[in-house]
Amino acid sequence: MTPSVVLVTGASRFLGGHLVARLAANPAIDRVLAVDTVPPPRDLRRRMGRAEFVRADIRNPLIAKIITGASVDTVVHASLSSAPASVGGRTVMKEMNVIGTMQLLAASQKAPTVRRFVLKSTTAVYGASSRDPALFDESMTPKDLPTGGYARDATEIEGYLRAFARRRPDVSTTVLRFVNFIGPRIDTVLTRYFSLPIVPTVLGYDARIQLLHEEDALAVLERATCHELPGVYNVGADGVLLLSQALRRAGKIPCPVPPPAVGIVSRVLRGIRLVDFSPEQMRFLNFGRVVDTRRLKEEFGFTPRWTTVQAFDDFVRSRVQHPVIPPERVAAAEQALLNMARSLR
Repeated sequence: MTPSVVLVTGASRFLGGHLVARLAANPAIDRVLAVDTVPPPRDLRRRMGRAEFVRADIRNPLIAKIITGASVDTVVHASLSSAPASVGGRTVMKEMNVIGTMQLLAASQKAPTVRRFVLKSTTAVYGASSRDPALFDESMTPKDLPTGGYARDATEIEGYLRAFARRRPDVSTTVLRFVNFIGPRIDTVLTRYFSLPIVPTVLGYDARIQLLHEEDALAVLERATCHELPGVYNVGADGVLLLSQALRRAGKIPCPVPPPAVGIVSRVLRGIRLVDFSPEQMRFLNFGRVVDTRRLKEEFGFTPRWTTVQAFDDFVRSRVQHPVIPPERVAAAEQALLNMARSLR
């Protein structure tokens, strides 16, 4: 059943904002509320059309008044952040992710009109280690539990949503565990990593990478919003790329770094605000992660249009003409990595 009033968090970011634009273009939906702490960019706001932007912090209990006052029946929580630097540090990121979700769930629990809750989660909840299976399905748990960062936040948040579902069995809950996004327009840690002229890799490792095109990600979120599809779903494209293969396709120069020096390299890149690597992202570049998407196709009813290779190639074509990283930062990163390589020799 098509929802009547939809509230979307994280509306100033790429996925949240473009999802709002798609929902606002659907005449069957009466009202779309776009919520975030900062206004969306001007061009994104124009795309949102008739959607109503509400400047609000979901950590504040006042979010309950917004949900109740607008008689929201569908909540799409798309504001989970994976980059500490983009929100003011790890402490603020955890508050936004975990405390914000707790307040949003509490507000949704009290609102009798809410009938559907969609969570944008991540396959990072499976962790990344040398003992991982070839494919993770939705029933599996990580071999090594996430100890911090975005992966730990997402694990806690999914637990809170399960508790919410027990208290409100009348609400349909959908968890979408996305692999890493890539595409011409989206800006993520991974797109910035592959945009470096010299790309640091971990010596002795060649991670398996599964990706999802930004347009497929939006289509999945839109389908979950407009249809009642409860459950947990891995969301990723077909196929896998080795990190070495991806770098060759992108025409990048790999810079193998010994494992003991990986932390130093990540701190250098964070220091010049080029790529905000977290420990779990570094583990991902060591071991990679691939998930089983049979439930997505058979039960959710969606098959990604782009394969992993096609999505990556679309990203590469776009970045040739539209670099995501300013040239001066690229030059600074290149010099820092070269200096580090000389010192390691």
